[in-house]
This record gives sequence, structure tokens and C-alpha cells, in this order.
Amino acid sequence: MEFAKATITPKDGDPISVLFNPAEYRLNKGNQISESDTPGLAAPILQFIGGRSRTLSLDLFFDTFETRTDVSPLTDKIYALLEINRDTHVPPLCTFRWGRLVFTGVVETVDGRFTLFFPDGKPARATLSVSFKEAVDVTKAVRENPTASVDRRKTRTVKGGETLNTIAAEAYGDPGQWRPIARANGITNPLSLRPGQRLIVPPLT
Repeated sequence: MEFAKATITPKDGDPISVLFNPAEYRLNKGNQISESDTPGLAAPILQFIGGRSRTLSLDLFFDTFETRTDVSPLTDKIYALLEINRDTHVPPLCTFRWGRLVFTGVVETVDGRFTLFFPDGKPARATLSVSFKEAVDVTKAVRENPTASVDRRKTRTVKGGETLNTIAAEAYGDPGQWRPIARANGITNPLSLRPGQRLIVPPLT
């Protein structure tokens, strides 16, 4: 029986087939919850802010001892997925495919362990712990899940260090859309936010 190889395909690049399929992978998903302290209550009030990006973590094993070749050209392909594109100024968007799992995102970390070497010092065996962070198409997500879209009026509590730009990025996926929030709350100075302040986050039109 022939087993399908897992692949990592960078956008505008050729697929990279793993040497050995991973023994396991870890898929993580969570929500962002804000806590608002209220005098007199034994516990803070919880406010759902939104979902967090999914992460995919797995270990990739490389071994070229039997072929007596350097393993580095294979591992370098994985490390290269962290490099910043000179035109877009971001790392490439990658899709990991293996069986039913299709995960699109950017490579966040690569932690390599090289454990076997030839007499001349060239590595022959390595394990790379690779972590991906999911990239979501905001337009598609809003269309498919309107209850979580920017078309609903919301309120939120300002946390320490937040600005109108960061709140707009969280609410709309675009930090440049801070002006609708400023207008809805009568804010003339966008730097005047204070922790604990309640803001109206209006829908975008």
C-alpha cells in the first residue's frame, strides 16, 4: 500500500514533500475573552471578544544517513518558509496538506534538532518542530458567518495599551478603520483612551 506524503506548498512556490510523515500533529483553537472588574462582585464579568487564530504544530523527521548525503538541503527548505518576501514584506502563505487536513497559514516557528553527523561534520539526521498560524480570509469569514461579522453593533472595554488602531484591527481586520469608532464615541483625540473605558464599535457601512 502506498502512503500519501504530507506536503507544504508556499504561495507561488513548488510543493515541498516531507521525507517522513509526522507521527502526530497538534491543532489548537481558542477564544479571546475580556475580563471586566466590577466593584462588589466576587468575579469579573466576562466578555467574548472573538476567536483566536488556529495553530498547527508538528514534528518533521529527516534522515539521509543511508544515502550518505547532507540532510541540510532538505531542512533548509523548511527554514526558508520563515524568510520575508522582498516585495510583500511578509513571509509566504503556506498550505499544509495531509489526508483530510488542509491548513493554510504562515510558518511561525521552526525549532531544529540535529542529532547524527558524518565524520566531516555534515548532519545526517534532524527533527524540525514546525508551528503554523492560520491566516483567515476576512471577507470570506464575514460572508460565511454573519453573526460574527462587522455588521453588528458591539460594545467593548478598553484594555491597557490599546489604541483605536488596535481596536479597529481586532473588530474590522483593518487598523485604518479607527475613525468610525472615534465618531461613534465622540472621541476627538485618538490617543486619549483609558483602560476600563466602554466603547461602541459600530458596523461598517
